[in-house]
Amino acid sequence: MAECACDETGKGLPMTTQREYEQLPTYTTTELTPLSSDPNEDFLHPVLEIFRPAPVAVEVKKPRLYLVPSTFGEEFDAEFAPQPTSANDLPDINPLVLQFMYNALEIWAGKRSPQQLQQLCHYKVFGELQKKAGSLKEIGRVRKSRITQPLDGICEATITIRFGDRLRVVAIRFEGLDGRWLCTYLALI
Repeated sequence: MAECACDETGKGLPMTTQREYEQLPTYTTTELTPLSSDPNEDFLHPVLEIFRPAPVAVEVKKPRLYLVPSTFGEEFDAEFAPQPTSANDLPDINPLVLQFMYNALEIWAGKRSPQQLQQLCHYKVFGELQKKAGSLKEIGRVRKSRITQPLDGICEATITIRFGDRLRVVAIRFEGLDGRWLCTYLALI
């Protein structure tokens, strides 16, 4: 037997699970629009000023410098050893890597003197660059570049180069030493 529910008159009505509406219900919505674009407008009242949330101070952490300079087997006195430099204290690396790559391609093709990159290279890398000067028949075209900074003061880049129908990759590593970027690895793969 079905339970009964009472209406306003106190008469019981049988309950059913089938809902039949003579008219569908209508809903009205109210949109709240701010009167001002000032987010602090609500707190301009003196009483509400007490309840204003306190501003959260975000401490900007400086990245730690974990760089151990590449020494290529050399030993230095502590006073004269290369000093690591943070990337924050150095110029932007992205344009430097691309310009260095264009110059290295021209050196490998024999169109540019290797001495133009001497200040940006470790002397061992510069020696290898001099040996390979003029070894390519043409200047390659840069296709893609991927530049990453795995640690503060270190930049590693891979650059895809097109030589006619052939693709090759150049791997470069720069380290922040003595207040400048220094190329410590350069290889055409």
